[in-house]
Amino acid sequence: MDRREGRRYEFPVLVAIIGVLAFLLMNALDRVREEFEEAAVQSEVAALRVELMDRLAHHQSVGGALPVSRNPLLWIERKPGNYLGELEATPEAGGVWYFDRKREELVYRYRSGREARFRLVRGVEAGGVKASLAGVGLARIGETTN
Repeated sequence: MDRREGRRYEFPVLVAIIGVLAFLLMNALDRVREEFEEAAVQSEVAALRVELMDRLAHHQSVGGALPVSRNPLLWIERKPGNYLGELEATPEAGGVWYFDRKREELVYRYRSGREARFRLVRGVEAGGVKASLAGVGLARIGETTN
């Protein structure tokens, strides 16, 4: 067997190895993207909780009626940039916030299609919720996959 005969297989083997490595890299990058997206959701919810507590603290010091809506974004001034509003149906787009009118839940729809759901809780419901003031808080109630 001459040298050219042995080299005939080098390129296909190299391409196969690079293909496998590219596949593994893409999977790892996808997991990292989801972790970053989850961190962004947690950060946004923490900011919403702070703003909600600010509103409640202002209410306790000044008085007045609290909003009756179960949509926490109607209680505060700032809304996430990717907030679509109050919707009856799940949007097709990923990476967006919306308020599910039927379930009365604030929802973040991940790019992968799964959803993180949050509910404005009051009274006894808010007892075990982090960052609650005056018996009102924002609780994560779960995740769903579509």
